[in-house]
Order: sequence, then C-alpha cells, then structure tokens
Amino acid sequence: MLFSQLPEDVLYHVVSFLDHRSLCRLSQVCKSMHRFVNRDAVWRKIAKEFLNTGITRDGTDILLPWLQLDGDTLFLSQAANIGAYHLHQGTRRLLRNPFQIYSGHQGDVCRFAVTDSNLISGGSDGKILVHSRRNHVSLELSGHNQEVNCIDSKDGLIISGSRDRTVRIWTLTSSSPRDTIPMYDRVWSVAISPTLSSFATGTACCENFSPLLIWNVERSACVCSLGSEFRRGAGVLDIIFESPFQLFTCGYDTFIRLWDLRLSPRSCVMEWEEPHDSTLYCIQTDGNHMIASGSSYYGVVRIWDKRQTKCLQFFQLSSDPVSSPVYCLRFSSSHLYAALATALHSLDFKQSPIYIR
Repeated sequence: MLFSQLPEDVLYHVVSFLDHRSLCRLSQVCKSMHRFVNRDAVWRKIAKEFLNTGITRDGTDILLPWLQLDGDTLFLSQAANIGAYHLHQGTRRLLRNPFQIYSGHQGDVCRFAVTDSNLISGGSDGKILVHSRRNHVSLELSGHNQEVNCIDSKDGLIISGSRDRTVRIWTLTSSSPRDTIPMYDRVWSVAISPTLSSFATGTACCENFSPLLIWNVERSACVCSLGSEFRRGAGVLDIIFESPFQLFTCGYDTFIRLWDLRLSPRSCVMEWEEPHDSTLYCIQTDGNHMIASGSSYYGVVRIWDKRQTKCLQFFQLSSDPVSSPVYCLRFSSSHLYAALATALHSLDFKQSPIYIR
C-alpha cells in the first residue's frame, strides 16, 4: 500500500510528528499529498507555536471572543455561547451574570451580528444560527462546510463568508442560501452597505487577486475591486461602512485605510499605519472624527483622528505574560469595550482602563 493510500486518521497521526520543514517536503511528493498537507488541520499544531492567534504553546485553546454593543446591552461570545449582559446605568460596567445566553453551535462562535429582532451567529461548525431576541426560537442555516469567519446582517439580509472560499447571501425566509459566490481565497470579513444594495468582502490575499471587493446584492456580481498594491498575505480582517460611499478597512498589512467609492478609479483616500508594525484585527469609528483600532500584541488599542496621520493616544490593556490581540472592540460616547483572549476590558474615556471580566 502506498503511503498516500493510508486511512486519513492514520495519515493525520503520522504527520503530527513532522515539523514545518518536513511537511513542506512531504507536500512536494505528489499532488494527493500536496492537497492533504495543505489542510488546516495538518498545520494547526505548528500554528500554535508560531502564530499570535490566541492559542497557547501547550496546545490549550484560548477563547477567541467577539462582541456587539446595542444600547444598554453588550453581547459577548465565549466558546460556543453568546451571553447578553446589561450595562450598569451609572458605571457602564457589565452586570455579573448574563440575562440571556444564546447557544446551539457544536464549535466555537466565530462571529455574530445583532439586529433589532435577531442575533445571527456563525460558528466553526460551518453553521449559521438565527436566534430570535424576543423568544427562544432559532433557525439553522446550513451551507458552508468550514468555519464561518465573518457575518453581517441588516433588515433581513445576511451575508456570510467562510474559510471554504465562498460568500453566501441569505434571507430570513429560507434556510438555504439565496446565492453562493465562489471566491479565490478564504473570506475573513464582510460588511453590508447602509443602502443594502451592495456589500464588501475581505479575503486572505494569498492568491493574485485584490483582497477587497464590492458586490451588488441583487445580481450577486462583483462591482469593483479596491486597491491594486496589496502585498501577498495582506488579508483584510475588518471592514466598516461609515456611509454608503465610504468604508474603512484594516488587516495584516498594519494599515487602516479609508476608501471612497465615488472616485474613479475607486481608491484609498487616506491611510494610517500602526507604528509597531502589528496586525490590526479590528476597527471602529464614531461617525465623526474618531477611529479606534485593536492590534495583535499585548492588547494595544489606539485612538486616531481622521484629520491626522499619527496616533493620538494608545492604551495597553493587557499586562499578562502571554500576548493577546484585541479581537474586537466597540465604543459608545463614554466607554470603549475591548475583547482580548481571556478577558473583556472597559475603557472609560474620563478615567483609566479597567478589567471587567
């Protein structure tokens, strides 16, 4: 029997003893081994040692949280559950226990979006769950066969992106996708335009294509690509529409970029560079002049003014010896909330940052 003909569970066990150099050599043996070695599961153990992804070197998974802020309620994902917490009216700190827990995924929640009536979550099990905020009814949307890395929803429209290199368009009237768009790369981020007529996708930028694309919702067709000088691997991790014509992006290439869709060619009109050359995991804006960004090391949050190119202020939220990215941040007029690997931090703009969970 040839080595490549062994059962997959045996192959996984064998390659678990190989280092990254040996895996690269093995992938050059033949096409079947190349396809097998390129699977994420093969590289997971090695990635834990080399990448700053919220996974410890001893193999213990740290939670990769996501959060959303809706008025006096903060939603926080932890493993397979999403907790809804009331914020104290005076201090704006989380009350200790969630008043509602949303569950149902067989793996971790990767991303979720909140609307007035629903909470829509995408998980590592490839499923999308639509939870009603008014009752305990949930609808399962099945279509992706790998992690749902990103999701956005507005007025009954749902856009999801996955590691399986597809973007899917859903409505609340069906459990099957309205359209499936094949992509050339893994999809890391999606955002729906305020007009609901278009949406943006950000990919890993591992192929020779622009990682940032604008799509027409009705026709499921690509309208344009943004930028042409992205470095290979400069994946787009977060996208924020600030208006129907302007959006912000950030990612592995350490830049926050502002794009104007009214220009021809549609191009970056301003950019801000992370001074320590760190990946930017997330961004938020106040719709006026302020931008907040979360970087990949030691829980650093930076505050920017759109009218200036340099950072106004930064806060190092984590003092733990194990570095953690800021996976997600949200802010109101008085507070900023940042989700790190093992903790949620609150920043009162009038005081110093505090650990709150």
